[in-house]
Amino acid sequence: MLNFLNFSIKFLIIFLLVVVFFVFSTLWYFSIGLPDYKKLSNYQPPISSRVYSQDNKLIAEYALEKRLFIPYDSLPDKVINSFLSAEDKNFFSHPGIDARGILRAIINNLKNIAQNKRLEGASTITQQVAKNFLLTNEVSMKRKIKEAILAFRIERAYSKERILELYLNQIYLGQGTYGIAAASLEYFDKSIKDLNYSEAALLAALPKAPSKYNPYRYPETAKFRRNLVLQNLADNNFISKKDYKKFKESKLKLKKRKIEIVNEANSYTEEVRRTVKNIYGFEKLYSQGLSISTPLNIEYQIQALKSLRKGIEDYDKRRGWRGPITNKIKNKNWENKLAQFKLDPTLNWKFAEITSTNNNKITFKIINNKKKKNLEGVLLLKDINWTIRQKKSIPETHKVGDILFVKKERSFWKIKQYPKVNGGIVAIDPFNGNVLALVGGFNFKTSEFNRVTQAKRQPGSAFKPIVYAAALENGFAPNSIILDAPFVESQGIGLKNWKPENYGKKFYGPSTFRKGIEYSRNLMTVRIAKVLGLNKILTLSKELNIYDEIPELLSVSLGAAETTLMNLTSAYAPFVNGGNKINPKLISRIQDRRGNTIFQDKDIKCIGCDKFINNDDLLPKIESKSKKVISEETAYQMNSILQGTVKRGTAKKLRSLKVPLAGKTGTTNDNYDAWFIGFSSNLIVGVYIGYDNPKTLGKNETGSKAALPIFKDFVENALFKDDFSDFEIPENIYLTSLNYDTGVKSAIGEKSSIIEALKLKDINNINKNTLVSTNDSDKIIKFRQFY
Repeated sequence: MLNFLNFSIKFLIIFLLVVVFFVFSTLWYFSIGLPDYKKLSNYQPPISSRVYSQDNKLIAEYALEKRLFIPYDSLPDKVINSFLSAEDKNFFSHPGIDARGILRAIINNLKNIAQNKRLEGASTITQQVAKNFLLTNEVSMKRKIKEAILAFRIERAYSKERILELYLNQIYLGQGTYGIAAASLEYFDKSIKDLNYSEAALLAALPKAPSKYNPYRYPETAKFRRNLVLQNLADNNFISKKDYKKFKESKLKLKKRKIEIVNEANSYTEEVRRTVKNIYGFEKLYSQGLSISTPLNIEYQIQALKSLRKGIEDYDKRRGWRGPITNKIKNKNWENKLAQFKLDPTLNWKFAEITSTNNNKITFKIINNKKKKNLEGVLLLKDINWTIRQKKSIPETHKVGDILFVKKERSFWKIKQYPKVNGGIVAIDPFNGNVLALVGGFNFKTSEFNRVTQAKRQPGSAFKPIVYAAALENGFAPNSIILDAPFVESQGIGLKNWKPENYGKKFYGPSTFRKGIEYSRNLMTVRIAKVLGLNKILTLSKELNIYDEIPELLSVSLGAAETTLMNLTSAYAPFVNGGNKINPKLISRIQDRRGNTIFQDKDIKCIGCDKFINNDDLLPKIESKSKKVISEETAYQMNSILQGTVKRGTAKKLRSLKVPLAGKTGTTNDNYDAWFIGFSSNLIVGVYIGYDNPKTLGKNETGSKAALPIFKDFVENALFKDDFSDFEIPENIYLTSLNYDTGVKSAIGEKSSIIEALKLKDINNINKNTLVSTNDSDKIIKFRQFY
């Protein structure tokens, strides 16, 4: 008996040693190559970056996962209690693995196997953190052992609060949402602090199987699972039996989150996205929760899009009707044809099939109608006249079965045609460079190409103010006399001579400097450039960032080199702000996820703001960091001349607005591109119209006809009378009455007299005449020279 006892003790000791050896060997084996759990200390869950307008409205969101981060201290007890009851009620007492939970799961699973039911797990929240952050979703004993080892290590390294914070911000809860904050918004459109126990229990019910318990798709299954969580809450004494019954009987009250993002701002926000991505990289933009503030004015942006579309559609109508999209009767693949069109929802265009026609109207029905209703409508003759060719009737032009675009405007249906031409519009604050509105094309969904920032085209006459500003800086005056006559320039041996022409191919003889801009005279501009010297013009255009590299050709003075609408529009700012260069800004500030400012664009500095000064004579001063590119006097003279373009010249269509405006039209050779850059005392607006694959816009389609009306429509609808004020006149500018045609003194009110803005030296030399050679022996420029 004694021998048997000794043998049993020895056997037990050996068995225990083997077990211990086996356990340690297993732990050692599975510990090899385990992920480093220490990286959880610096873990920051990926959260979305957001873009805001100047009035802090959300205009764009960039994310790989829908997630908002909530620190533990901000987690409500209702949410914590619900998740603990659903997932791990012993979380705050176990060391990472719940032995009681494992034992319970084993017993229950024996019953489940016998009853052919689904097996249940016993993973703790810590184990789920180990799996979600450090391991894969592989279903195997090997992964479970690794999960357990990591759970022990995580518990030793981190507090329970940190582990729960990681879990609740990382867990997937369906509908593309990660973390409880995003899920709360997605299912209830509420902040988590506003959830009741019924709602918190539904969220806690989702981690087991987010798709299976999706309350939008399977409300009854979701409700059943929610009630199980409520039962656990009651069993754990987090809620009373009375509350349990009340919540159990309550219906699922879901409210899907609606993010009102301004679709009209797609061009603007895409430019912001590209800029931030280029500076900080893809990963930081899409996962680091940046808060990006922009100077976007939503009202300006919406109106800019409307005005651009109206102008493009008006131009397209002038080019005539090109026919229907297709004919449903003749084309069996008509649905494929319609599928090729990707329309921006802000267009509100519908596909319509013609059901009948007569000489007075078209009757149609909407197709692809999401509301599944048979919506019918009528197009009246007055609204489709532009589609009817001469001597033809409605039935001859439009056939039954034709599919076309229609849109309801002010209770009447209008026929629409998708334009082939495109364009852009931008509005900029001339004092700080803030881009207040930017539209890069007719339909962002079809083409994300930005015709404000990416399209490089010849600006034509819209570049001339830069030539004239350089001339005013170097001795010319608004009343200098320039010869408007044929001009010939040799281009080298074997090459044809260059012979520029005015629009209309007319010559006007000696004319004032001012007229050269107001009536956009090419020959006067070329002569000014010849006398002035190209170097001065090129230097100023580079300082204003209009061009990067410019050929030293006289044709550059007529806008023959390529630039963008953004660069040219911002180059007009010195004419408004007193001669200072601006840099257009789409981003005001960028903050990281914790609210730290990582970028802020400032063109001003405060002298003395870092010191406390209790002395009125030593108050801090604000100084602009903007570079002075032309004098204040030259800036106003150009401003005055460009106001003259509106009063008398190529932009006189704006006179009917009866507000202080200035600007310049631009048209390139053969009417390939149309431009208008206009401004008030506090806003610059640039407009461009042209084909993406360059071709002529057509006869008479100039900047005045194709681009200027877009500017006018924007100003009429986006601005109020109070937004306008007179342009500020510098102290060293002298206003005097001069004859508009001759540039000599005249009495105020005399025929052809205007009020001219002159510098002091211009006043002192107002009656001097000088002849200056152009280095072309038979061509002479006559002007008043002031030195």
